[in-house]
Amino acid sequence: MAKRGGFPGGMPGNMNNLMKQAQRMQRQMEEAQKAMEEMEATASAGGGAVEVTVSGKKEILKVKLTEDVVDPDDIEMLEDLIVAATNEALRKIDDASQQSMSKITGGLGGF
Repeated sequence: MAKRGGFPGGMPGNMNNLMKQAQRMQRQMEEAQKAMEEMEATASAGGGAVEVTVSGKKEILKVKLTEDVVDPDDIEMLEDLIVAATNEALRKIDDASQQSMSKITGGLGGF
């Protein structure tokens, strides 16, 4: 009875190369992930009145406020500026992560 499926005589050289490339890509992705975790991004809002720094792990590291933005009668504006600066800093981390992964994958897999 004839054999069905598989590759006669084992994996051809082309499949071997593909496996090596996949392993190399996985190592590169792990290295890029470690580098991203060490990265920091800073963004500001309100013309620099609020500045937020986040890590590659998406943790807030620092919030810096100018004195003139602290108005006890307008806490809502300060809250909005903090949210805006934080979201922008997180977008910077996401963009850097996408660029890093795109360099490794060459645009494969939707990165």
